[in-house]
Amino acid sequence: MKDYMMWRDGERKRILSTPIFSVDKIERTSPEGKKGDFIVMENPDWVSVIPLMWKEGEGYVFIMVDQYRHGLGRVTREFPAGLVDEGEDEESAARRELLEETGMTGDLVKIASFNPNPAFMTNRQTFFLSTNLKKVSGQKLDEFEEIEVSYVPVSQVIEEMGSGIYDNGIMMAALGAFLRYRTLHPEIMEEKE
Repeated sequence: MKDYMMWRDGERKRILSTPIFSVDKIERTSPEGKKGDFIVMENPDWVSVIPLMWKEGEGYVFIMVDQYRHGLGRVTREFPAGLVDEGEDEESAARRELLEETGMTGDLVKIASFNPNPAFMTNRQTFFLSTNLKKVSGQKLDEFEEIEVSYVPVSQVIEEMGSGIYDNGIMMAALGAFLRYRTLHPEIMEEKE
């Protein structure tokens, strides 16, 4: 770590608090003595689950969810995802989100974790790959969630991600994490008899 580049914190003031994030103004001083006010968004950590399964007659598919997104004002197709609740670890949150949104459980392996926008956000985004999936229940959605489950060929998602219904930057990052993991672990998509 480059300690010589670290800025010192001064006064911190909460300027907005919402149910899903807070915004703080922080005075910071550079190593050279320059002072300025900076905006920092305090978010809970996020998880995304990439459910991968073999579907007879179709090959490998992702289990994805279609839902209306209020920021965009239309429906997007995404991997199951959500916030890490206070006191919850990332893996437990991933298992919970997968079950709530799809009614499925499966094996999980953590494949990536990063800050979605270090310019002003404080949280982490963690991606899990889920395999050996089993349908164990119906969906358990939040009050305002309306989610439709889709089984989409992996090749189609790779081809279309970042366009049309696949209009979510975090999902593009999730797909990138999956592709990197698949390169390092090609056995996850072995041909089935």
